[in-house]
Amino acid sequence: MEKDLTLDGINIHYSVEGSGAPLILMHGWGCDHSTVASVARTASQTHTVYNIDFPGFGKSTEPTEVWGVERYTKLIEDFCKALNIEKPSLAGHSFGGRVAIVFASRNPVDKLILIDAAGVKPKRSMKYYFKVYSFKLSKLIYKLLLGAEKAKERIEKERSRRGSSDYRNASPQMRAIMSKVVNEDLCHLMPKISAPTLLIWGENDTATPLSDAKKMERLIPDAGLVSFPGCGHYSFLDNPGQFAAVLNSFLKS
Repeated sequence: MEKDLTLDGINIHYSVEGSGAPLILMHGWGCDHSTVASVARTASQTHTVYNIDFPGFGKSTEPTEVWGVERYTKLIEDFCKALNIEKPSLAGHSFGGRVAIVFASRNPVDKLILIDAAGVKPKRSMKYYFKVYSFKLSKLIYKLLLGAEKAKERIEKERSRRGSSDYRNASPQMRAIMSKVVNEDLCHLMPKISAPTLLIWGENDTATPLSDAKKMERLIPDAGLVSFPGCGHYSFLDNPGQFAAVLNSFLKS
C-alpha cells in the first residue's frame, strides 16, 4: 500500500506491506523505495515493512535546506513518532545504511541490516586531493574574474562535468546535499550500536568496498558479515536468491 505523510512541510512517500513487528527500509542515493522492493518483499514475510522514499528521491519532496545525515536521521525519528513505531528493525542500502547507523547508535533498535552500506570515510589518493584543491582554486579565480553570478554558473558546469553520474543527475539542491553527506565518517558511532547487526555485501563492491564491511564488523559489538562472490554494490539484485535466504534467516532468528 502506497502512502504519504507530511513532516515539517515535506511530503514523505512510503509503502507498507506485511505484518508483524515494524521494519524500516531505506534505499541508497539516487534510488527510491522501488529499488529495494525485493528486500521489502522478503522482509514482509516476518515484519510490517515501511519502505521510505527519502526527501529528494522518488515521490518525496526535496529538502528546502542542505541536509546532512543527521537531518535525514531526525526525519526517520520523526516518522517513527508520527506512526507510533517503537523499537523498529532497520535495513539500509548504501546511503540508507548511513542513516541506519546514526539512528541505531542513539535509539532502541530490534535488529539492524546494513546492505553494501556507506559510513566509512573512503581512503583518498593524492590525485583526489589534487583534483579537489585545484577545483577550489578555480572557484576563487572564477569569482575574481567573472563576478559572483557568472562564477556560480561556471562552477556548476564544472561540478556537473567532473562529478559522478549520481551527482550529474541530481538537482542543484541535491548536489549540495550529496557533497555534504558523502564524506561523513560514522565509525565513531558504530561501537554505540547494541542491536544484533547483519552486514550483507557484494565482494566486488567498488562504491563501498568489502574492507568497509570488515571494519564495521570489528566496530559494531554484535555484528556478523555475509559476503557474496561476484556481486557488486547491489548485492540484493545481483544474487537475489541467496540474499533473501540470508535476510529471512536473520529476521526469523
